[in-house]
Amino acid sequence: VLALLPATWMRVGAESRVGTTADAPVREVAMVFGAGLWKGRPTPYLAHRLDAAAELYRAGKVRVVLVTGDNSREEYDEPDAMRTYLTERGVPDDRIVSDYAGFDSWDSCVRAKKIFGVDRAVLVSQGFHIHRATTLCRSAGIDAYGVGVEEPR
Repeated sequence: VLALLPATWMRVGAESRVGTTADAPVREVAMVFGAGLWKGRPTPYLAHRLDAAAELYRAGKVRVVLVTGDNSREEYDEPDAMRTYLTERGVPDDRIVSDYAGFDSWDSCVRAKKIFGVDRAVLVSQGFHIHRATTLCRSAGIDAYGVGVEEPR
């Protein structure tokens, strides 16, 4: 029972705050969590997240996209790859903010609040991760709504 408690807390804490891009409320910021690169380009998991963020931007549901990911090595730069992907899909470069120290979900949430001043955001991730991300960001002081995208096949 104790082993399941954290997962249950995260699921219950975010259940009413998770939906689709169509359900997402209007917020200033969409926050996209990194999910890996392959040959310098977003993995299919990350590409699905970025596609949803671009859809939110085009629909007028968000004005800015905060991309948060790993940039710990010179040859590995998730935020810049995410920025390139989004601009290729019509999100203006000046509407993308990069967090180069988003090494995990908790750090990304805390940095969004403390460094970037995010108070309310639509979070974008896969369904298996979005409940945890939403609960963590809410714990960090962000009024968060999560968009769970489908996993790539």
